[in-house]
Amino acid sequence: MASPLARRSLLLHGLALGLLALQLALTDRSQVLFWGAVALVALAGLKLRESRRPPDLRRAALAELITVGVLAVMNPELGPSLLQASTALVVLGALLSQEAGGRTSLRQLLGRSLQLAMAALPLLILLFLLLPRLGPLWSLPGATAGRTGLSDQLDPGAIASLVQDPSPALRVSPLSGAIPPPAQRYWRVLVLDRFDGRRWSSLAAPDLRQPPPPPPPAQGTPWQLWVVEPSPVPQLPWSGEGIPLTPGLRMAEAGELIGPGPGGERRRYTLGRPTGPSAWRTRPPLPQDLLLPRGSNPRLEQLAEQWGRTLPPAARVEAAARFFRSGSFRYTLQPGRLPQWAPLDAFLFESRAGFCEHFAGSFTALMRAAGLPARVVLGYQGGEWIGDAGGTSGYLDVRQRDAHAWSEVWLEDQGWVAVDPTGWVAPDRIAAGVQGGLAGQLEDLRRLGRTLPWLRQLEQGWTRLDLAWTRWVLQFDGRSQNGLMDRWLGRWRQWQGAVLVGGLAVALVPAALLLGRQYQGRRRDDLRRELERCLAQLAKLGLQPRGGEDLEAFCARAAEVHPKLREALQTLSSSYGQLRYAPPETTERRRALASLQHSRQALTRRTSGD
Repeated sequence: MASPLARRSLLLHGLALGLLALQLALTDRSQVLFWGAVALVALAGLKLRESRRPPDLRRAALAELITVGVLAVMNPELGPSLLQASTALVVLGALLSQEAGGRTSLRQLLGRSLQLAMAALPLLILLFLLLPRLGPLWSLPGATAGRTGLSDQLDPGAIASLVQDPSPALRVSPLSGAIPPPAQRYWRVLVLDRFDGRRWSSLAAPDLRQPPPPPPPAQGTPWQLWVVEPSPVPQLPWSGEGIPLTPGLRMAEAGELIGPGPGGERRRYTLGRPTGPSAWRTRPPLPQDLLLPRGSNPRLEQLAEQWGRTLPPAARVEAAARFFRSGSFRYTLQPGRLPQWAPLDAFLFESRAGFCEHFAGSFTALMRAAGLPARVVLGYQGGEWIGDAGGTSGYLDVRQRDAHAWSEVWLEDQGWVAVDPTGWVAPDRIAAGVQGGLAGQLEDLRRLGRTLPWLRQLEQGWTRLDLAWTRWVLQFDGRSQNGLMDRWLGRWRQWQGAVLVGGLAVALVPAALLLGRQYQGRRRDDLRRELERCLAQLAKLGLQPRGGEDLEAFCARAAEVHPKLREALQTLSSSYGQLRYAPPETTERRRALASLQHSRQALTRRTSGD
């Protein structure tokens, strides 16, 4: 007869399904495996509902554990990984509770689950370190389920709204070298080369169907580790310098970094130390870098055309700098609305109050009207340095409020040169961030999102752990494994497979010992349940053990009260003692267990007949 389902086991299975549903709710639906995971959770729920026997619960647990594995592939970050591990422990506890008949306390279940997990940990570490690493099996380009972030077009006031968001945007950790000083922290993301008289956008979106470049050479040395939060755009932040080391990364002609993975996911990548100027800096401009809708901002065009007729290229940039510095321009989050017609004229010659996109957009239009190829760059500027994080010297924490726009101008003898007109108007914005640029403007400062100090400290502590997880676990790819094996095995590298098999054999020893203890405990629990069934029959006759009375004394006393039960009680006492305290060989054990069961059956018949 099958043992009944333990109520606690059913409750734990329900908790596991709830945790899985929560993780799915926090997962990007555009991922390939998402709906497969949903189907697994649904099947596990249906199997749990129709379960009538312990094997049914085991099948439900199998579906739950497979779902945990699928979620680990989709969400490998530290936070989701901890939630996945907790779910696996709950499922393991549900299995142990069912095997124990529901009589084990929650504390005991947790202890046994942790013991089994610790026994499997050496196996997992060996497989992680020694099993050959595989590259991505698939990619899903074009996903746009990102959170807040930079847009692929620039409207006046767009970034001014974004900087009121204090949420994290990216973190960069130097693996060698140092982070540049605040005034040089420009992290480019998007290049906008199309202007319609009011709005800047990209003339051509990046071709995400383009196959990724071949893996970089193995001798590349990691220089910077980047962790970027989900974003609506496929382009990635970088300084404009460095060699892409992560498979799938590629550099666009305009200096944009593309891939890997959809923008709706958190992305991680490494860059190698640059060996020279990036190729995009010297790539000649295209005709589109001079396009300007004539007549859209006539006063701007008139001023710039005068510069173009009378000044050489570099002097035109200097003329624009003098214009912004001496024109009483004001840096503010509340620039007011610009008219639909000639909006840049209204900004440059009337309101003169704006944010970085106003300055970058109008300066770039001035340069084009003056005959210089120019474009707008969107990205981030600044960031807060957090020291001693995740086994590194520290990391740079860049927030959405650090979003920024600047310009690039083509000069024949220099290539593409970055120019930030915001620095001409509000130099403190570049040196001290948005708050520095808005110093003294109380209304604007109140608009900035703020984080409580204690919450900020907790966030920084979590970020340190997250960066350590990213560096030592998520970034451990084939390149990292090859370097580790070369250091460990050297000229014995061809024996990596043998080392793996031998290590697994050694790691299986503590796991086998622990499982043997678990089995022994389960066997003894079976004996205990058999004894309790016998005592339940005797309790019907009013016979119960006294405090401090052992089984042998209790059986002797019960036999004096009910002589008809003497033989069954003597068998119960001798068989249980033999099995509990001195387990015999297999054949004798079977005989003793059969005697114990016969004793229980005899007690059942006797008590039923009395």
